[in-house]
Amino acid sequence: MGEDSREFGESTKINHKMEEVQREEEIDPEGNPLNEPLLKRNRTLSSNPLALVGEKVSYIESLDYEINENDLFKHDWRSRSRVQVLQYIFLKWLLAFLVGLLTGIIATLINLAVENISGYKLLAVLSYIHKERYLTGFLYFTGMNFILTFVAAILCVCFAPTAAGPGIPEIKAYLNGVDTPNMFGATTLIVKIIGSIGAVSAGLDLGKEGPLVHIGSCIASLLGQGGPDNYRIKWRWLRYFNNDRDRRDLITCGSSSGVCAAFRAPVGGVLFALEEVATWWRSALLWRTFFSTAVVVVVLRAFIELCHSGKCGLFGEGGLIMFDVSNVTVRYHFMDIVIVVVIGIIGGILGSLYNHLLHKILRLYNLINQKGKIHKLLLSLAVALFTSVCQYGLPFLGKCTPCDSSIRESACPTNGRSGNFKQFNCPPGFYNDLATLLLTTNDDAVRNIFSTNTPQEYQPLSLLIFFVLYCILGLITFGIAVPSGLFLPIILMGSGYGRLLGIYMGSSTNIDQGLFAVLGAASLMAGSMRMTVSLCVIFLELTNNLLLLPITMIVLLIAKTVGDSFNPSIYEIILHLKGLPFMDANPEPWMRNLTVGELVDVKPSVVTLHGIEKVAKIVDVLKNTTHNGFPVMDDGVVVPPVVGQANGATELHGLVLRAHLIQALKKKWFFKERRRTEDWEVRQKFTWVELAEREGSIEGVAVTSEEMEMFVDLHPLTNTTPFTVLESMSVAKAMILFRYPQ
Repeated sequence: MGEDSREFGESTKINHKMEEVQREEEIDPEGNPLNEPLLKRNRTLSSNPLALVGEKVSYIESLDYEINENDLFKHDWRSRSRVQVLQYIFLKWLLAFLVGLLTGIIATLINLAVENISGYKLLAVLSYIHKERYLTGFLYFTGMNFILTFVAAILCVCFAPTAAGPGIPEIKAYLNGVDTPNMFGATTLIVKIIGSIGAVSAGLDLGKEGPLVHIGSCIASLLGQGGPDNYRIKWRWLRYFNNDRDRRDLITCGSSSGVCAAFRAPVGGVLFALEEVATWWRSALLWRTFFSTAVVVVVLRAFIELCHSGKCGLFGEGGLIMFDVSNVTVRYHFMDIVIVVVIGIIGGILGSLYNHLLHKILRLYNLINQKGKIHKLLLSLAVALFTSVCQYGLPFLGKCTPCDSSIRESACPTNGRSGNFKQFNCPPGFYNDLATLLLTTNDDAVRNIFSTNTPQEYQPLSLLIFFVLYCILGLITFGIAVPSGLFLPIILMGSGYGRLLGIYMGSSTNIDQGLFAVLGAASLMAGSMRMTVSLCVIFLELTNNLLLLPITMIVLLIAKTVGDSFNPSIYEIILHLKGLPFMDANPEPWMRNLTVGELVDVKPSVVTLHGIEKVAKIVDVLKNTTHNGFPVMDDGVVVPPVVGQANGATELHGLVLRAHLIQALKKKWFFKERRRTEDWEVRQKFTWVELAEREGSIEGVAVTSEEMEMFVDLHPLTNTTPFTVLESMSVAKAMILFRYPQ
């Protein structure tokens, strides 16, 4: 009884406070929250935790992941037959299958195009070099890269700006509950595919892993909503997925399928979605994501077997990132563990330093990109020219090394587009180790530097040049207006210093130099991206060597721990730069000392509606705010008499969504008198399928002056079970409650 009295007393205080606020608004018209700026700087103090709350206000709204339990939803849920429930479950699995199938096909086509375009380009360049026509080879190499970069950049700049970059931070924000605009459209998907082919074929220091994650998510979103916005399929069975909750699950399947397609790592793809991008997770979603990645692997393996017969041009065993180091025995003793720990520490320090420098460069790029589309395009082309000059010119600094007859290599030197021992400008019987790493595709460069049982293949100076160059390219390439991924540039940087460390260790270690390169790549990725479990499994599936598991785990854990002590992960930095709000898993320490009620001092007043509201007020609220939902209050509620409690109190009825208000205005669901509607009236006017749509805006709704004086009954459209908290609850506890409702 004592607890009930205290709770009732809290509600009494809330009711009195709301009445006082309403009286103040009636007295002072300028106190209307619709006329106030979203952020009042004079309400924040830099020395107070409240200043952190009022520091930023985002104009991006949240998604409707919570089940909207209004009257229509409850009636529909009760009336669903067992057949409809089974149909809903079957369609979830069918869409998961289609996501995996289409992602696998598109990933194969991207790899097929990249391998052929890059391969024929390199073959032509090497033929010019073999004929000692170095200037012609340079002009051809630079010109082709310039054209390919121009195609990728012009598409991103003019048609789909959201296709630039990896897309993973935006997907992470979307799955956290933020409506990232224009991220999953058909135009974005097409530009992402073509742009990825152009940018990777141009030899830029970027990968196709991030773009493939974005491509898989776009496919999932388009399948779930029935196609692009302007040409959506209105099939009856697709009505089940006209909600943000099911679209969220599909996009999670798409992101895991993209990682699987990039690395041929089904388990790693599932764990990547679980560890890095997904906020809400459950066992049913785990099964469907694993099913999607299994379909991707089957599709990829089928195409690889088909291409082994030579029907795919230059796309043979290569193309998909698979760096096999299973031909070496992994043996290590105590001293090797010490070296592994050192690699982890170096990876954590270099990873955090990379994040810091990339943050500065991205801020600089942001200033350049704000000047217009021409500046975006010129920046991309300038980076492409610099990359081409370095990749073609620096191999001339490398020494010609005689081929080692003891190494079991098919050919040394090689004059083709790939191979561990490229002749370049060397005489017969000699190879150029720097050309082997630079004048090739990024995938082949990783395969070459991961090569095992080749202790004398690379000179320390060549590896140092390779490492420094790709550190510079990794910093200046990410952020230009082309689709780009971070995985491969970081792998190239990490493998460079890893192999260099292996050379200096010499006979004091039993670990092969190729494995040092693998550990260096893993440590730098953990130091920058701060992933552990998913990264460990991805590297095991990449290298096909389970014996690397113990030392890989040690490297990843140490590198992540060291990196966390300096700065956030690279994806968190990009989220901050893009201004995308993100609710972290754990509350900040200062949130324990701040109550929900104290947030009133720094946040604008809540915009509320009445249960039966005037059309003019609804239109005014929709036009002057960007909020996605509004509390619905009922005045004059009769409550049992309690000491100090007056009759006619104000009660929270629930929460109504912006999309539902727009639907009510479009349907002209107006009444001349102020009254509550019957259930049959609501079901006659609305269906739950219509309420699940998010299309339309207030600008597209025409309301006459006569209709402005009518009323709308919001009770049937209101979610009567929203999450509510007491004013005395700490912000930390409230954040946990709102972040994990599903």
